[in-house]
Amino acid sequence: MGFKPAPFAKAYDISLNKFRKYYATVTIMLRMAILVVLISTVVWCQTDSGLRVSFWNVENLFDMENDPEKNDDEFSLGGRKNITQEIYDLKLKNCAAVLTDLNADIVGICEVENQFMMQELNRVYTDRDYAIVHFDSPDRRGIDCALFYDPAVFTVLESRAIKNVLPGNLPTRDIVHVQGAYQDQVLHIFVNHWPSNYGGKEKAIPKRAATADLLENIMLDILADDPDADILLIGDFNEEPIDTNIKGFIDMNNGKRSARPFTNLMEPLVGKPGVGTYVYRGQDNLIDQIIVSSGLMNSGSLKILPGSLEILDQPKYRQQEGKYAHYPFRFWAGNRLLGGYSDHLTVSCTVIMDD
Repeated sequence: MGFKPAPFAKAYDISLNKFRKYYATVTIMLRMAILVVLISTVVWCQTDSGLRVSFWNVENLFDMENDPEKNDDEFSLGGRKNITQEIYDLKLKNCAAVLTDLNADIVGICEVENQFMMQELNRVYTDRDYAIVHFDSPDRRGIDCALFYDPAVFTVLESRAIKNVLPGNLPTRDIVHVQGAYQDQVLHIFVNHWPSNYGGKEKAIPKRAATADLLENIMLDILADDPDADILLIGDFNEEPIDTNIKGFIDMNNGKRSARPFTNLMEPLVGKPGVGTYVYRGQDNLIDQIIVSSGLMNSGSLKILPGSLEILDQPKYRQQEGKYAHYPFRFWAGNRLLGGYSDHLTVSCTVIMDD
């Protein structure tokens, strides 16, 4: 009758179809497994990247309204700086450019006039939608400290303004204290703008001494309850890391109470040529600083990532020629518009979980 190949061919077709279905199923499962691994890796990398914390003195971020209770006339419409909508928009645009370069989870701010200007800057800066902590302070110029934070990364538990009344009952800007949680760990952040040398350095030193004493007592209160508390102080301290008031503050000893000393992350940079956040009479200064408790250096789950301290020092943020070459490229020079960014550079560090 001859050879009949049909049953074999049929069986072959059935086996081939089963193989194809099995191969397709395995391929889909394999692709899904790879996707899960990739997603897990991305999530792990994002979590492991740490909490980026920055500080910036934005150099007079004012609205255009004349507040009769503040000395803000020069920045108002009709004032001696001849503010226009274009100048106002340029200031916000340049400030937002700095925030873009920082890409920080938390940004402490000083020299901002009010909550509205924090909202305005957050509006122009589109990379993130920050939440805001701000309190109006009694400073005569109307400049405040404030905080931007990314609520997807950091949760604010409490916040307060610490009133800082100087000798002679003189008002000044508040210190902003934010207590929050990162990776379920409590972190205290203090945003500072200590009294400047306006009116003379010798008169200003006792004012900063009083500010340091106030702040040291608050630190000692926190450390009395939790000796390993994670505390981060950021700000424009208007003193060098090696100056008396700063050194006296970080020793955490007021004669009656004491705790483990704090660490000034900026101190190793003192004296390095061309390194600073501010320039005064041709000399580099490190008056913008990050100071941390021993808990962030030696104990507990949160730690400062070694080597993460950074001054955002790009060529565009410094004047490149002329008498003021190397100075930060500021927005105003007196009443003359330069159109830069600020007379201060930013400082940043990263906080990580240390498992």
